[in-house]
Amino acid sequence: MPKAKVTFDTVRRIGLALPGVEETTSWGVPTLKVRGQMLACVPANKSAEPNSLVVRVDIEERAHLLSEAPGIYYLTDHYAGYNGVLVRLPCIKEDMLRDLLGMAHKFVTTKLARSSRPGKKKVKTKRSD
Repeated sequence: MPKAKVTFDTVRRIGLALPGVEETTSWGVPTLKVRGQMLACVPANKSAEPNSLVVRVDIEERAHLLSEAPGIYYLTDHYAGYNGVLVRLPCIKEDMLRDLLGMAHKFVTTKLARSSRPGKKKVKTKRSD
């Protein structure tokens, strides 16, 4: 029996099983977020191929994914400046997607943890008119 193709419904099911993930919309498209930070979404920019997904990953990890599986992962100029990779959903297997979303969850939650650490506080300055 042929396996079902991966769609955003598959992404939603796997993503919402991860701790703290919720579904919302950003730029008018379905988005999965962790504490307000994007984890994955349907690409809003027209440079992405149909049936794609944007997934947040570290730039170094993105380079590895692109070199290892260019038939699944890709990038357009629009997304090059962001921590993320485009995924051709019809080409990825569900277990690979589960691993990728787990990697994205770790990336986003680690980034959130770093940003919430106590450290230097911004000093507000008064404007002189």
